[in-house]
Amino acid sequence: MKIKYLAIALTTLALSACGGDKSTSTDATVATDDTNNNKKVLIATESSFKPFSYLDNTGNLVGFEIDLANALCTQMGADCDIVAQDWDILIPSLQTNKSDAIMAGMSITKERLEVVDFSDAYFNNRLVLVGKKGDNITINDLAGKTVGVQQTTVSGEYLAKHQPDAIIKAYDKQDKVHLDLSAGRIDYMLADFVPAFDWLATDAGANFEIKGKPIDINDKVGIAVRKNDALKDEFNTALAHLKANGKYDELMAKYFANTPSDKTPDIQTVSDFVDTSNNTAKNN
Repeated sequence: MKIKYLAIALTTLALSACGGDKSTSTDATVATDDTNNNKKVLIATESSFKPFSYLDNTGNLVGFEIDLANALCTQMGADCDIVAQDWDILIPSLQTNKSDAIMAGMSITKERLEVVDFSDAYFNNRLVLVGKKGDNITINDLAGKTVGVQQTTVSGEYLAKHQPDAIIKAYDKQDKVHLDLSAGRIDYMLADFVPAFDWLATDAGANFEIKGKPIDINDKVGIAVRKNDALKDEFNTALAHLKANGKYDELMAKYFANTPSDKTPDIQTVSDFVDTSNNTAKNN
């Protein structure tokens, strides 16, 4: 989604998720029981991936993943804290017990599965190419064009693999991609489709549009936990309950049902591509 893919360098443990504007770290013991016998769970996220997780005007973490995390913790009977970290330290922090789980639009990939476990998917992602209105370019016409992506995400990996003649410019935060695209310092951006929709609805994105159809890369987003951690099964059970009792659908509708439909002729709303009843991407 950022809904994002991380190209993990196993030898350096440069393993993580999207960057945030505000980082919080902790050395507290996590995944223990408090005096009320409620499990304590520290969930790490990022803070610049609207509408999944971002800071509101008062500096509070809000968004789909924040609400979903709180609902999961309530269902689990857990005492949860949610903290923002930089994308590049999310997995290292998890591995060094400075968090218990990651909910940051993190894609489930075979590289990541070598070092962490994932819950069942709670979102499916697609990529979109964004450029100025009136330009008829497609994803297959990027040779010599400068395309902005967030670093260590599936967008950059997709371009490197499928469009090697494009000039890829990687940024530590998605917000910086938006800034350079609107300022004309890059020609296009390749990004997760929901955050792209969100940006296109702003004044800064008013003169831009999605080019062509979303790119289906079978990209599923889940909750990352340490290898062999029982939290995986607890999250899976809680997520299944939320899908069964309607809470999951409620959150999907809250954040994704009203995505603007006037930004591209090929895409109407996010709900056209996400089946909120079972979180399965619909076919075009």
